[in-house]
Formats: sequence, structure tokens, C-alpha cells
Amino acid sequence: MKKPQAASRLVELTPGISALAPGLLWLHDSRTLVAADVHFGYENAIGAALPAWSTAETASTILVAIEEMRARETILLGDVVHSSRLSEGASARVRSALESLRDAAALTIVAGNHEGKSRGAAILGETVETAERDGWLLLHGDKPADPFELARLRGAIIGHLHPSLPLGARATAPAFVAGPRIIAVPAMTPYSSGLNVTSRACLKALTMFGEANPSELHVVAATAELCYPFGALSELPKILSSTK
Repeated sequence: MKKPQAASRLVELTPGISALAPGLLWLHDSRTLVAADVHFGYENAIGAALPAWSTAETASTILVAIEEMRARETILLGDVVHSSRLSEGASARVRSALESLRDAAALTIVAGNHEGKSRGAAILGETVETAERDGWLLLHGDKPADPFELARLRGAIIGHLHPSLPLGARATAPAFVAGPRIIAVPAMTPYSSGLNVTSRACLKALTMFGEANPSELHVVAATAELCYPFGALSELPKILSSTK
């Protein structure tokens, strides 16, 4: 079982890979930053009378991390846009955000389910279905990985689930779920309360990528400033109930 660690800006999930506040993944060997489920253009896609702030704000957060970590590459792990059909203005804002990320480091875009059949080509340009870095397979996570491809690698790094830790009073915190062969990265979008990491739905989704024993999985919650290790997933219900 993973030994407890103190809260820190950077918390190791497995050798060579760390959680980075406010919810990014850091691959040490390749100096790669991974951001999942940014959902650029969200306000325009849902057609609500909301100010279009989240695309620029999320891109700015990633840019700060790129500079801080001196990243060589950024990987956006699917659901980069909330919809492949955005207005001209929203599309321009997304392209501008992506250009700023490309100017800061190499950029790889993994397609997700929100990119649809077009894979968001009109807005995102070139995308990939999977990537390999530091011996891990990176994919969005809405579909199972190829078992033969996964078997030759250390494991899978996925997004899609928007994993989160319930804090009570309907409050949640983005959370990483990590085990020997699986790492689920929290969503960067500010509009999702996420999928409860203690739920059966979360555990079932993780089994698509191999072993998902709750005692082998550990959870790290993220805030804007720090990552907080919460220990084994199997112990979380007891921990959460004791805080109520």
C-alpha cells in the first residue's frame, strides 16, 4: 500500500509520475505535463448566458505550470473542447489558447468523446487517439485500451472520469486515482463536480484498464495550491465518515 505523504505542490503517484496542483500530471523523465478534460468553449457549447472566461483561465493555469516545471511537452488528454461545434468567436478563443500552449512547449492533443466523429479537426487541427510517454499509454478513457498494446507498457493514464473527492455539503475536490497500472487524472474544467472516487461507477470504469483493487489504488486530492494524499481508496469511506 502507498505510504502516506504530506501535502505538497507535487506529490508522487508512482515512481517517475507525480500529481501537480491544481490537478495536472507530471511525467518526470520526459518532462511532460498532462491536462485532462479542459472542455474549452464550454459556455458557448451549452448555449447559456455565461461569460466566456474558462478557456483563457484554464490555458493560463496550464501555462503557469509549463513555466514552473520547464516542461518540454504538454498533452491534452481528450475533451479538449466541450463540443466540436462552436461559434466563430468561441472557436477563435480556443485556437488562441492552443497557440499560446504551443508557443510555450510542444503540444499533443488526444481526442476524446466530446470531439465527436470529426475529432475536433476544424478547431483543434491534428489529434491522436493515444500517445506513449515514459512507458505508459495515454488515452482519453471513454473506451477500453487495446489489451495487447496495454500489456507491453507499464499501464494506462486516462482522463474522462473527472474523478473527485466528496468533501460534504455538495463540495468536491478534483482527485487523482492511481494504482500499479492505472492513473486517472482529474478534469481541469471548472464546471464539473466530478465522479465520486468512492462510487461503484468509478471503480467499474477503472476495471476497463486492468486491475482495480481498492486496496491497491490510492487517492490524491488537488486544490489550487497543494495536492493532498488521502491514502488507499479502500480506506476512504471510513476516513470521510469520520470527518462528518
